[in-house]
Amino acid sequence: MKSYLTASAAAIALALVCAPAFAADLGKTPTKKAPPAPTPVVEPFDPFLIRVKGVAVVPDGKGKINQNGVGITAGDSFIPELELSYFFTKNLAVEAICCLTRNAVKAEGLGTVANAWLFPPTVLAQYHFTDFGAFKPYVGVGVNYTHYFDVDTTGALSNTSMKINDSWGVAGQVGFDYMIDRHWGFNFDVKRIYMEPSWKDADAHLTGNAHIDPWLIGAGITYRFGGPEGASAVTARY
Repeated sequence: MKSYLTASAAAIALALVCAPAFAADLGKTPTKKAPPAPTPVVEPFDPFLIRVKGVAVVPDGKGKINQNGVGITAGDSFIPELELSYFFTKNLAVEAICCLTRNAVKAEGLGTVANAWLFPPTVLAQYHFTDFGAFKPYVGVGVNYTHYFDVDTTGALSNTSMKINDSWGVAGQVGFDYMIDRHWGFNFDVKRIYMEPSWKDADAHLTGNAHIDPWLIGAGITYRFGGPEGASAVTARY
């Protein structure tokens, strides 16, 4: 009996000691484990872009022969064009344009008096808008240098030799790409290039200015490339 009482007392004492700790545990709110952070979705970034296009060259300016005031214009043409772009970010890019065009030079009342080849490389800084899904409009402004060569005189000036001096001018553009997938798309844009070369015909002792100032209206295929497959080259760009 004595041992039974001793054991009972020990059990009661143990219960009294453990009860506060047990009650404290019951009062605690279970700690929830935070879910893992979602993996960020990063759009692939391809910094290089190339376009192959057909372009209508439509001169919009008018020059003159200094000695008699006769007006001079340049004829329309249709040419292939190659455009190369590099994107520093998803919005900012630089574009280089390369093409060759042959234009007729016409004088008022005299018809075509010369034909000349033009090599007009142009570099433009561009801003691309990226909030319209597959439709990606852009604007650009830059500088043009035009080299004129292989000038053939004809008609009223067929027995003379004409030299057209190289020119520098401002260029602007507005256009868009419509991307079918990450790499391929279609392009349409309009450019305006200010070309105002001076010219002279030593044999006829004539000089003048040829305000060509063409519109370039083009459409073609876009291909964008250069980024790692399935990841962005520079995550911060997006």
